[in-house]
Amino acid sequence: MAGISVAGLLLPSAIAYAGIAGLSPAYAIIATIAGLAAYAALGRSRFAMVAPTSSSAAILAALLLSKQAQGVDAAAVTEAAVLMTGLCFVAAAVARLGTLAGFISRPVLRGFTLGIAVTITVKQLPAITGVQENGANTLPLLWHLILALPLWHFGAVLLGAAALVALTLLRRFGNLPAPALVLCAGVALSAVTNLPAHGIALVGTLPMQWPRLAWPDLSLSGWSDVAELAPLLFLILFAESWSSIRGLALLHGDRITVDHELMALGGANLLAGLVQGMPVGAGFSASAAAEAAGARSRAAGLAAMGTILVLAVWGRELIALLPLPVLAAIVIASLTHALNPAPLVRLWMLRRDASVATAAVLAVLVLGVLDGMLFAVVFSVLALLQSLAGARLTELGRLPGTTNFVSRVRHPEAEAYDGLLILRPAEPIFFANAERILTGTVNLAAQGKAITQVILSLEESPDLDSTSLDALAECNAELRKSGRHLLLARVKDHIRDAIAQTSPELTTEARCFRSVIDAYTAATKT
Repeated sequence: MAGISVAGLLLPSAIAYAGIAGLSPAYAIIATIAGLAAYAALGRSRFAMVAPTSSSAAILAALLLSKQAQGVDAAAVTEAAVLMTGLCFVAAAVARLGTLAGFISRPVLRGFTLGIAVTITVKQLPAITGVQENGANTLPLLWHLILALPLWHFGAVLLGAAALVALTLLRRFGNLPAPALVLCAGVALSAVTNLPAHGIALVGTLPMQWPRLAWPDLSLSGWSDVAELAPLLFLILFAESWSSIRGLALLHGDRITVDHELMALGGANLLAGLVQGMPVGAGFSASAAAEAAGARSRAAGLAAMGTILVLAVWGRELIALLPLPVLAAIVIASLTHALNPAPLVRLWMLRRDASVATAAVLAVLVLGVLDGMLFAVVFSVLALLQSLAGARLTELGRLPGTTNFVSRVRHPEAEAYDGLLILRPAEPIFFANAERILTGTVNLAAQGKAITQVILSLEESPDLDSTSLDALAECNAELRKSGRHLLLARVKDHIRDAIAQTSPELTTEARCFRSVIDAYTAATKT
């Protein structure tokens, strides 16, 4: 029952995602069957529904759009992109690179997800309003729909709105398969009413070309072009899939391993590519629907696959009767979780990474899916570099009666020792901030004429590069010229070995310590 319920969501979503990518529905239906079968054999999550996803469809659409002007066959590009994405998954699994998902930060992923959800929702509005889409990006399309308000088809809008209301109400009744029920109702309405005569479009006949094992017919330059974007498609699919799989596993106490899931997703994409399908991943909406429907094992995925296969073989005439406004409503309803701005509001309240997430949303809406995602990733990296490069120096003091050293600004009760300055960089020292931090150390020491010793805590620095080592040596020399001594605290062994190559006097037992309290004790005794 869980599988049949999820099939009611997967099938119309697959048709819609194929439309987003500009492909025949057969690509998405075949990919759904292949993804569900491969994951059931290789995966471990009992809830994951591996099928085409909204984000992968949008990225594939951007890739195909860029290749259309070059006269490249869309089918060959799609197959090559899916195969190379599958190879990326397998390579990452073999190399145990599951942590690659961290290359796309959660704020970027949340912003990208919201931007994608808004983009897909707006792309569905022409089907509901009956207004011809002009092929523009999200914001121009939205403006086009607003200007065309007098041309909206009242019957189509009413039908789409009724489907959305029905989906919302049915979801309140436990495990009812809301998408499947609304889909059936739409088909039944179309069967008894001549909707096209009233100006309401239907899905129409689905041209199904059954899969055949084949290798994409692309030139070497074509493969090279696809290879540039396959890693991005892999990162998006994996970040989205792992977020869904891990979240549901933690909710139910299931044990899964990231590298095993990488291999399963790789196998699913390789099979989908070989049978001329779209890229696949464990989308949140379908996976969450499986969990809500009571899925207990991967047999739910097999049941969903069987249902879709039966409908694709014997039920195409019924699917052809599905009204486009109902299909659009089902897709929009499946994205309601992603349209929730609460995660972004939370970031603004936390005052952490809000600008990065907001930039991801705006970039997708203004620049499009592919360029927007690239911009968001680059922006997040630049924001990280800016944060690291602008590291602050914190002056520490000793809490009375303890061996703890804390910020004197946040803890005014922390004691300072005459003639001693204790500093701690707030970020790791590396080539971009080394001169700023260590020059700042010299300047702060110069502000206190009575200061004769400076303790620099390196607890935030896991390592020092050559620029940092040279800057440390220069800092030591400047302090020595002014009659001051530099002591180091919280120095890791491998860093001590590196410092010994450039400033051996700093690694003596009298000047290099494992803790701040040891350095403090040594400094206050002299």
